[in-house]
Formats: sequence, C-alpha cells, structure tokens
Amino acid sequence: MTAQATSRILITGVRLTPLFLTFREPYHWAGRVDYGSPVVLVEVETDAGITGVGESVSSLAAEGTVAALRCVEPLFIGRPIHDVVRLVHEARYLGTFNHMPWYAGFVLAGFEMALWDAIGKAAGQPVYRLLGGAVRDEVDYFGFVQGDTTDELVAHARELAASDYGVIYLKVGRGDDADLANTAAVREAIGGRRLRVDPNCAWSVPDAIRMIHALEPFGIDWVEQPTTLLSVSAMRQVREAVHVPIAADQAVLTANDVYDFVRQRACDAICLSPHEAGGLLAFKKAAAIAEAAGVPICLHGQSVSGITDAAQHHLGLSTPNLTDGNQIMHQLLVEDLVASPDLTPRHGKLGLVGAPGLGVELDRDAVARAAEAYEKEGRS
Repeated sequence: MTAQATSRILITGVRLTPLFLTFREPYHWAGRVDYGSPVVLVEVETDAGITGVGESVSSLAAEGTVAALRCVEPLFIGRPIHDVVRLVHEARYLGTFNHMPWYAGFVLAGFEMALWDAIGKAAGQPVYRLLGGAVRDEVDYFGFVQGDTTDELVAHARELAASDYGVIYLKVGRGDDADLANTAAVREAIGGRRLRVDPNCAWSVPDAIRMIHALEPFGIDWVEQPTTLLSVSAMRQVREAVHVPIAADQAVLTANDVYDFVRQRACDAICLSPHEAGGLLAFKKAAAIAEAAGVPICLHGQSVSGITDAAQHHLGLSTPNLTDGNQIMHQLLVEDLVASPDLTPRHGKLGLVGAPGLGVELDRDAVARAAEAYEKEGRS
C-alpha cells in the first residue's frame, strides 16, 4: 500500500465482543479467588479493508465496557485512524468519561490498541517502531507463582526456576502465618533468584511496616502496593520505615498519579499497564514522567489475553526506563485468543516482533468459545 493510499484511512465501524477468559486453575490473591476474567475484544474496521484488534478490560460485567464504547463510537466513525491522540482525547473529555479518568483508561485502551494495530498494518511496521523504535532487543518477564497451598506454590516456583525466570513473583496478603510460610518456602525453592511479593493493598500502614520487616530476611526484591491505593502519604510512610524497595501499583493509574508519587518520593518503582494508563501513548507519557525522576517502570498485567500481552511487549521494547521482571498474564488461561506468535518467554524473555501492527493473529475458534463462555459464565 502506497504512502498516499495510507494517508487517509478512515474508521468505518467498531466491532465489540464480550469474552470470558477461563483460568487454568483458581487464581488466589489477597482480594479473592478468581476463576476467569471478562474482557472485550475491540476490532476497528476501516475503509482500506484493514482491521485493527485490541482488548479492553472489564472488572465486572463486560456490558458496561461495551455500553461505554458505544456511547463514544459516533466520535470515531469517518475519522482517520492516525489521529490517535485526538480521538482518544475527545472520547475521554468530550464523551462520557470526563469525571471518570480511571474507568476511561480501562475502556478506551482497547480502542487505542486497535488503532495502533491498524496503523502498523497499514505501514507494514510493528508498533514498537511507530512508538520510537526498540531500545532493547528483548523484554524480561517474571515467573508468576500460582497455587493455594504452600506445597502447590513451591512446586510451581520450582518449575519457574527450572525454566530460568530470573524474577519470581508471589502473592501475599493472605494472612500473616500463610505469608511467612509461603515466602520462606518459595525462597528456599528458587534459591538466589530475585523474589517479589504483592499483597494487593491488603495491609494497613502499621501492618505493612511490620510484615515487610518480617519478610526482609527472605531477600525481597520489592514489595508491590503494600497498603491502600487511596493515599500517596500512606505509601510514603511505609517506604520511609522499611529497607525493602516499594513498588506502586493500584495507586498509580494515570500520568497525574505518577507525578504525585515520584514528586513525593513515595515509591522506588512503578507498575503500570496501558489499560490503567489509558493506552499505549498514555503509558509512554507516564513512563517519561517516572524517568525524569529516576524511577523505573514495570509492565503490570490485568487478567487479559495475549492481545494485551503483545501490545505491552511493544511498550517494553520501546520504553527506556523499563525494569526487568515484567508481567504477562495469558499463560494463566485455559486457552489464549492468539494463534501466533508464540508469546511464551524463553529464559524469562521475549524478543523483537517482526510482523506489522501488534503482530498477532487471532484464533477465531478460541474467540468464539470465549464469547460462548461469556454468555454462560461471564455474566454471573
């Protein structure tokens, strides 16, 4: 396709499909036990016959995400796919989201993701090149320990260590005795590999300080979001009282949040996803703010498919202040939506992407099964 032909590719429609992604095993964390996750497949259709794909997340029923996107869809029809900033800005501030910045990010990120996929396909280039090019040839991901009992966690931790993940990630916040026993056992199982723990906001400030001191002998690489997501000062109090590095996660969803955290020196690292930030460009903006303060950024994952993991990988390849030990989630699913490429890390790493756009080919049969699963399970 010539440059002239690609200069005015217009959006003709937005196809939205609620899906339910079923986990291989129950997903245990401080908040609850999850058995799957609703998402929305977003497909942006164009007058050039190019379709871009993305994925929006939905913490509850996917109908809410679909309804919100339908409200702003009239802003998109007939508009150029290349006007990413303008389209997302208008949807966020002229649409229905101007008082809901966090929710706007979760909803609009899948649309923006699909725009980048379409733009990359039209240009014949992978998205990371359109975001400034690669600053590294591979991205490092952590091994995510799964299980309920200590024995289950240890068995999986050993598998991840044997697969040569350099960073191992463990959920805590499940009770003091369980946290101490699980952390000690996983530490023994993985040897000298780096160990991160995540209580998902489960601790008060005093409890966070007490538990981090108790966990410190196990050589913790960092503790992710140890206390409430509603207070920068709470996180700063914890950070100032302990020797283990503190990473902000649920408390940081926008570029404004990043600015507040780094300005107040409330964290040593920031975990963020394009869904939380509101898109790939918003993530890059947030990462640049953190970089200016000398704070690294880590890719965070919602319960998503390989569509999002692929999109995040493009961010990882092109973000200068990225940490190692980033997060992907598709490996937790019974069945991914992506037929190719293989997104399984080798020695904890994924390399450069060659195909244009996000570089993913959907498994349409898997999509159909996930849509059927949503009709049966995802609404409950």
